[in-house]
Amino acid sequence: MAGYETKIRLHITPHIGSVKLCEVTDDTLDDLYRMLETAPCPTNKGKPLGAKSVRHVHNILSGALGAAVPKLIPANPAATAHPPTAREIRKQERDFPTVDDGQTARFLGSVWEPCGNRACDGGLTHHCLRDAPLWTVYAATGVRRGEALGMKWSLVHWDEGAIELGWVVVEEGNTYRLRKLTKDGDANARIYVDQSVMSVLKWQKQRQDEERERLDSAWVDHDLVFARDGFKLYRGEAGGPQDPEKVSARWRTLRNRLKLPEDFRIHDWRHGKVTNDLEAGENPVEVSANVRHHSPGYTMARYGHSRKDGAWRLAASGAGRLGLSSLV
Repeated sequence: MAGYETKIRLHITPHIGSVKLCEVTDDTLDDLYRMLETAPCPTNKGKPLGAKSVRHVHNILSGALGAAVPKLIPANPAATAHPPTAREIRKQERDFPTVDDGQTARFLGSVWEPCGNRACDGGLTHHCLRDAPLWTVYAATGVRRGEALGMKWSLVHWDEGAIELGWVVVEEGNTYRLRKLTKDGDANARIYVDQSVMSVLKWQKQRQDEERERLDSAWVDHDLVFARDGFKLYRGEAGGPQDPEKVSARWRTLRNRLKLPEDFRIHDWRHGKVTNDLEAGENPVEVSANVRHHSPGYTMARYGHSRKDGAWRLAASGAGRLGLSSLV
C-alpha cells in the first residue's frame, strides 16, 4: 500500500484523478503512459519515468479498474491499453556495478578497522565502527536496505544460523516507519548465514547493550538489531528505526572515501552477492531461495552478469571433445 500510495499521489491523481470513472478509456490510459514516459518528473531528478515505473502505474490502475467491473463499469479499459512492454523495460535496464569477492573482503577489512584516535576503544562504544555490522550484513547476505534495518533480535535464531525477515523500514513521503514485511506471504522469510555473521551480530548486541545502559531512559527499545543509536542524538529517542535515507547518505560518504564505483548503491551489494555466488558455482536453487526470488531461472537471468565466461568454457570444452582444433 505504501508503494501504491506514492505512485497514485504523484503520477495518477494529478493527471486523471478528476476524470469520471465511466469516461476512462484505453486512450486515456495510453495518453497518461506516454506523458509519463516523456515529461520531466520532479521526483526523478527532472527525468521522465522509466518504462518499469510506468508499467507499475499501469498495474496499479489495472487492478483498481478491474475491481470496478462489472458493478461500476462494464469492462476494464486497462486490458486494451498499451503500457511499456517487457522488451522496452529490458532495453532500459542498466548493468548494475558489482564487486568481486576479493574487493568485498578488502572493503570489510577497511570498515572494521578502528580509527585509532585517543578516545577509540576498538569501536565497542566509539562511533568509528557503529555501522560496520550493518555494512557487513549487507555485503554478506544480500538483504535489501529496509530488510536489514527491520531485523529484530527476537527473530535471530543463533543456533540454527538463521534470521527471519519479519519487518522492514520503509520511506513514506518525507518520513519513514517500521512495518510488517508481507511481500513473501504470511510466513516470515528466512535466510541462513554463516556463524561468522552471527559473531558480527553478537558484537552488535554487545555494543547495543552498552549503548542502552549508557542512554538509560533516552533509549526506547524496539527489539531492532540496527536501531537508531545515541550518536548525535539531538532530538527524539534512541532504540527506534533508523531513517533509511540517512543510512544511504552515510553509505555515499563511505563509498567515496573507499573509492568504490560512484554509482554503487547499498542495493548493489545484493547484485554482487548473487553474482559472485553464481560464478563460484553455488547451487542456483539455494542462491535464489536465500534472496527470496520466485525462481532460480529469474536469478540466473537477472544476476548472472558474467555468463559469457561460463559460455566460453562450455564452448571450449565442446570443441575439445569434438577435436575441432585438428581440422584446420
